Amino acid sequence: MNILVTGASGFVGRSVVAELLRRGHTVVAASREGGAVGAATGLKMDVTDLGSVQRAFGTLPDLGAVVHLVGIIAQKGAQTFERVHVEATRHVLSSTPRRARYLHMSALGADPASPSGYSRSKGEAESLVRASGLDFTIFRPSLIFGPGDDFFGRVLRQLVSLPPVVPQIGDGKFPFRPVSALDVATAFAQALELPASVGQTYALTGPQEYTFRELLELELGALDKRKPIVPVPIALMNLAVPIMGLLPSPPITRDQYLMLKAGNTADPAPADTLFGLPMLHLEDLLPQIVGKR
Repeated sequence: MNILVTGASGFVGRSVVAELLRRGHTVVAASREGGAVGAATGLKMDVTDLGSVQRAFGTLPDLGAVVHLVGIIAQKGAQTFERVHVEATRHVLSSTPRRARYLHMSALGADPASPSGYSRSKGEAESLVRASGLDFTIFRPSLIFGPGDDFFGRVLRQLVSLPPVVPQIGDGKFPFRPVSALDVATAFAQALELPASVGQTYALTGPQEYTFRELLELELGALDKRKPIVPVPIALMNLAVPIMGLLPSPPITRDQYLMLKAGNTADPAPADTLFGLPMLHLEDLLPQIVGKR
């Protein structure tokens, strides 16, 4: 099958492209830079520019599927949640051939009524997908881990490495169920082969649930560090996060803070049962992710 993957050069995109190639598909890797991804042909496309999207799709007359992965976790300049998640999705949907399968990367917690701009825009994008008339499948992953990831490889690593003590938000009991990039890639690839997934939305979560405190402890262990974990009252965090947001590169944004407080977990069974996922464990990859193996 001829497949276009947007956001192909990103952390998840590289895994999805590799899995599709492994299964014998012909993959076109779309990104703003237009570089090749592995054996996939590169295609320059800015999903926030309708003209760019239309021109790129015009060079691909025989598309069997579109995998839309583009997303951001924090806003910067013109790269807003509204523009990247909502408008870009509208551009890709309007350019996708009516006969093609459409797979969409959303996120756990996606909700048009969410107080988080990230989750709200993801929910709005889902609404566009469901109204598109395409044969779609929507995936809502939890925190995605793997070599090169941003959360465990950078954000959490800095959180436990830089300060003399490790700050814990509130009681640290917020639940998370991280999922591996390979599990995510497998679900996307399998969906193309399973008609039962058309018109469905699936949470993508891993085999084990952790509290936020347990994630901090795992990160410390993977880095061979010993530091006290100190709870920071929610009331203090509510005051500190907006102030930190004024920094050029805040350690945590308002949206990230809201999502952490909400937790990020769901039942893995529906997706695992249908797609037969590898269900990799975070502990097995974490030393490699943080560069200790």
